[in-house]
Amino acid sequence: MTQALDAILEIFSWVGFGAAVVFGIAALVVWASDGSWLPADAYLDEDGRTLRWLDDAGEVNAAELSAHDRDHLGAGGTARIWYRHGWRDRMRFTRRPPVLRLLVGLAVGGGALGVVTVLASVIVFFLRS
Repeated sequence: MTQALDAILEIFSWVGFGAAVVFGIAALVVWASDGSWLPADAYLDEDGRTLRWLDDAGEVNAAELSAHDRDHLGAGGTARIWYRHGWRDRMRFTRRPPVLRLLVGLAVGGGALGVVTVLASVIVFFLRS
């Protein structure tokens, strides 16, 4: 029984730390390749489908909204957006891509699994002695 428990704890520690490294590297790649996004206040156009904002160069940008995107609009058809620095007509409603939060969560979860199983392995070792 003790050899099986040791093997299970060893496997879970390797899987946990391995997942933490893999998902951490993936999160780092997503974060680095995302580019620079700057905040802006956007306003809904008269047609009710186009969102317009001023970028850092003072130029007017526009983006077509889907039905799902209209849920992000506040009172008076305004929204806080993030636009891509150096690009025209690219915007989103979050500062970072949503997949980044998922990857960071998976990396932290894998690291926590590794730490817990190593601690459990140490506790089992001392209880056995």
